Amino acid sequence: METILIVDDNKDMQFNLSNILKDEGYEVIAVGDGRGALKEVKMRSPNIVLLDIRLPGMDGMKILEEMKKINKDLIEIMITAYGDTKDAVKAMKLGAFDYIAKPFNNEELILTIKKALQSQYLSREVESLRKSLWEKTTKVVGESPQIKHVLKQVKIIAPTNMTVILQGESGTGKELIAQMIYQNSLRKDKPFIAIDCGAIPETLVESELFGYEKGAFTGADAQKEGKFEQANEGTLLLDEITNLPEAAQVKLLRVIQERRLQHLGGKKDIKVDVRIVVATNTNLSEAVRAGKFRVDLFHRLNEFHIALSAIKERKEDIPILAKYFLDEANQELNKKVKGFSARAMKLLLDYHWPGNVRELKNVIKRAVLLTETEDVLPAHLSIDIKPQNEFKLEKHLSNSASFKDIIRKIESELIKNALEEAGGNKSKAARTMYINRKALYRKMKSLGL
Repeated sequence: METILIVDDNKDMQFNLSNILKDEGYEVIAVGDGRGALKEVKMRSPNIVLLDIRLPGMDGMKILEEMKKINKDLIEIMITAYGDTKDAVKAMKLGAFDYIAKPFNNEELILTIKKALQSQYLSREVESLRKSLWEKTTKVVGESPQIKHVLKQVKIIAPTNMTVILQGESGTGKELIAQMIYQNSLRKDKPFIAIDCGAIPETLVESELFGYEKGAFTGADAQKEGKFEQANEGTLLLDEITNLPEAAQVKLLRVIQERRLQHLGGKKDIKVDVRIVVATNTNLSEAVRAGKFRVDLFHRLNEFHIALSAIKERKEDIPILAKYFLDEANQELNKKVKGFSARAMKLLLDYHWPGNVRELKNVIKRAVLLTETEDVLPAHLSIDIKPQNEFKLEKHLSNSASFKDIIRKIESELIKNALEEAGGNKSKAARTMYINRKALYRKMKSLGL
């Protein structure tokens, strides 16, 4: 049963409204001043407040502001005397849902309340769907410490308007993280537009990003909006931004700084309000040092940075992702594969995944398609199961080499392999070799590594 709070100092009005609403099946609370109203909002959390604008002491406007501080999602319907509609409009600008003027029609009152409740229900449904999407997406990306750190960063940065750089190898889920930032931002009800900067011919980059006027070039038969205009008030994902040519980088910097652009072939300034998210599989600061990316554009974009780890660096996520992709493939292919055999899972964990999450998803989908048994077996996994850094003792043996030299060569290769598997992280390499970090440093120094 929905609860409605009536705030009116007129006892007759309280009585009449209470009877009307109780007849409709609502639970009713009635108070005569602001202090009592705020107390009930804190204690009872009503669904709707019918709030008179003219009240002794604290007026309706002030009560409305205080209620919003307690519960920003609370729905208030203002009750106003005939001729006080200016105050009612002001109240709606402060967040009131609607207003009704005295004397009011009972049917009009009930209809307004039903609309308010429907709006509240839809808002909660949307919020529930967003929460469900967040939980579903979290399952897709995993539960490793690296991913938990990324998700923490997403929650921090999403509600802001700051520009974000997403850096990670191809297939690590950069667009998925960009979507999560968008879905948890203040712009979530506005457009999300993604563009792959590496997929556009160099001659068309500017027209794709910034639009063009009719007759701007051969084939421009009509005016066309660019991606910036399409994403206005929303979010624009610039994927693989290092592929932008120099001229487009210059114009992009100007548009971001000035928040206005001109169509190709046009002279009119067009205002744009866009939140930028950038994705790249290369290190932008290294691209700057190599002269492949403008330093001024880099510093303008680099407001917040999120690094995505390769899947080989977070193997504890592989079983989670594999199960998710298996369920997804079952649904899409109308199959009923239950899981993975122990040997199949070991192969998934041992594989080095150069294509990252994207490759894992494709491998699982093919395996589900091929599987005629309850579980995915090693034979169903179309992956190269050879170890990435296979160690072969025989290549270190020779008639002329001393025992000491052979040991040094073996130790050197083992350390190089461990460092490569750990992505250069010495602490992680030491753990995989079951030695402490200081011992690894001493050994590397003695071997000249």
